[in-house]
Amino acid sequence: MTPGQASRFLFRTRTGNVMRCEIVPEIGGGFTVTDRRPAADGDESVFDVVHMGKYTELTRPKRIAFDLTVLTYTEDTTKVVVEIAPLGPQACEMTLIHELGATEAARMVEETTRKGWLNMLQLMERELFPGASACISSA
Repeated sequence: MTPGQASRFLFRTRTGNVMRCEIVPEIGGGFTVTDRRPAADGDESVFDVVHMGKYTELTRPKRIAFDLTVLTYTEDTTKVVVEIAPLGPQACEMTLIHELGATEAARMVEETTRKGWLNMLQLMERELFPGASACISSA
């Protein structure tokens, strides 16, 4: 997958525009995705949300783990783990775990974060499998 393809779903929002998508897919490498978003619906002013990740594990095709920081909102780092299990020749199950921490701030962004990942996974599914039946669900 190229950064151009990834920019069509990684950290993209309904009203945002990915301005930068750089990916170095190796342990110790990482990614930077900058999504330019309107400050409010109908507002002409914008702000950039910078997502930076550092890969801590890449076990293709089964597991990706990375440390994630969303610089626009915090300098705290969280951990994301994606596991992929084959279900047959044309199917797999993906489990995504985002460890936000146990702070009050983490609890406040939990639902927004969950919705953001669901949106991103739905966009990824459309990008990788155009015309396929939707199969993204949350537990």
